[in-house]
Amino acid sequence: PDGNALVSGSGDNTIRLWDTQTGALKNTLEHNGSVESVAYSPDGTTLAAGNRRGYVYVWDVATGSFISRFRGSSDGVNSVAYSPDGTTLAAGNRRGYVYVWDVATGSFISRFRGSSDGVNSVAFSLDGFLLACGNGRKVNLYDYIGIIRLIHRLDGHTDGVTSVAFSPDGSTLASGSEDGTVLLWDLAPTPTESQKITGDVNNDGVVNIIDLTLVASNFGKTGQNDADVNGDSVVNIIDLTLVAAAFGNTASAPEIWHLNIDSVTTRAQVVQWLSEARQLNLNDPTFQRGVLMLEQLLASLTPKETILLPNYPNPFNPETWIPYQLAAPADVSLSIYAADGTVVRTLMLGNQPIGIYQDKSRAIYWDGRNELGEPVASGVYFYTLAAGEFTATRKMLIRK
Repeated sequence: PDGNALVSGSGDNTIRLWDTQTGALKNTLEHNGSVESVAYSPDGTTLAAGNRRGYVYVWDVATGSFISRFRGSSDGVNSVAYSPDGTTLAAGNRRGYVYVWDVATGSFISRFRGSSDGVNSVAFSLDGFLLACGNGRKVNLYDYIGIIRLIHRLDGHTDGVTSVAFSPDGSTLASGSEDGTVLLWDLAPTPTESQKITGDVNNDGVVNIIDLTLVASNFGKTGQNDADVNGDSVVNIIDLTLVAAAFGNTASAPEIWHLNIDSVTTRAQVVQWLSEARQLNLNDPTFQRGVLMLEQLLASLTPKETILLPNYPNPFNPETWIPYQLAAPADVSLSIYAADGTVVRTLMLGNQPIGIYQDKSRAIYWDGRNELGEPVASGVYFYTLAAGEFTATRKMLIRK
């Protein structure tokens, strides 16, 4: 993820890690069977590899040691992918099934049929709410919130789809095929007035977290208002819960969650919304579905562990953002060191609640200056996050 290493898997039963700066071979891992697909975890600490025997092996990148092994079936694994938060691992196999495991515990989460043909490629959207599977001549898009369900088939290739990838903003999906083409799919078309759907407050053709936040920002307002979903002339928790119940509904496109949810809402807000919705204690099935979706949203905003993530951009000049996640409230600070160990800058964040601090509005910002306000020189620097008893260090590069 930091761009400093490249991993390759081969039919010679090995995995090789390469230094991208020098081209030198850093390590060779002996794998049990021909390696069909490899993937780094989002934090770059582990590596997953799928082989023709139906296994997915997970390795520690730093030590090169084997950590765990997953198996869904005896059919060969064509593709592996980590979820953006690194907590789950998906694998598509030759019989057309997709298997999903919990990385931390190794426990099996789910299995679903991705195709009647083999699943050649799997990819998560960067917010983790969509899973794309390339198979046969189609790309299947699945809603990955709550119960996994197929929401759209993208049909346009004339031969097998071999690779799929989301754009960084989540608005476009690319699919590559043996027919010699790469197709780009627009995942967020603008609906017409006749296509408007209930709960789509901002009229972008999909009901998602943005609509939920717009309703919350209009709480208490009366009279005509797009956020008044049930038309009772007041915007309140009922409207918000009805929007949550409509999550995934679209006018003419699959469900798109192409923004980092932490950029538009926080865990504390969702906790408050859930509390208010539960107090109403309405038995209406639609309302209860909304409560369930809010619970799932809260779970997605609650990290299982505290982690320090790679800064972005990297290399950078002159500013960068340093994301992290907190599994428990903690006093947070960040110390930046030069290559010789000298402290360059210390940033005190104070006490921070549980949450995901990845968006630019919440991640730690460093302007590339020392404690005296002077721009630092080009070179390698290290940053250490301290959050309660947790500490972790990563490397970054300023290039001028």
